[in-house]
Amino acid sequence: MAARSFACTLITPAARVFDEDATEAILPLHDGSAGVLPRRAPFVAELGVGEFRVTFAEGGSRSFYVDSGFAQMTGDRLTLLAEAAIPAEELSLSEAEAELAEAVARKPQNAEEMEQVSATRRRARAKVSVARGFKQSGSGI
Repeated sequence: MAARSFACTLITPAARVFDEDATEAILPLHDGSAGVLPRRAPFVAELGVGEFRVTFAEGGSRSFYVDSGFAQMTGDRLTLLAEAAIPAEELSLSEAEAELAEAVARKPQNAEEMEQVSATRRRARAKVSVARGFKQSGSGI
């Protein structure tokens, strides 16, 4: 690994989704987003829902939809432990849009349902955003 990169790993309960060296990473946090470059100060953060984007030293980048969890930067290693992660190339824009339409059409009956519906809408919007970004980058399905 070059001094201008860091190890980057994305893990879910089901699998190790990504494990490569990166020169930059942008991750969604529960209260915004964070950028990571080589030699960054250590941190632990709560992941939110959204796009996790990794840039490589040899050029190019890769995006993932991630859903909740934690991120930790120690030394030259960034580790994301996410409840769910889907590579952008595996997301279908039409399916994500259908999921969003269904979530928007759902009418909550009480405060508890409202919280669930809001979370479902937030996840669906994030999937649409990641899928649309991938499609617009010229690599999309």
